[in-house]
Amino acid sequence: MYSNPAAPAAAGVGAGTLAATGAGDLFWFALAAFALVALGLAVKRIVPVRAK
Repeated sequence: MYSNPAAPAAAGVGAGTLAATGAGDLFWFALAAFALVALGLAVKRIVPVRAK
């Protein structure tokens, strides 16, 4: 399995190809965008609000 160069069928699709699903670079960009939005919302909850 590991020594067979023809085993990964999706190897030539893209550099960021997820082997099990065949998802390409768009999947990783969407995942990164979701993670950044989640991080921003978490930081917004933690940082105290300034009183006016």
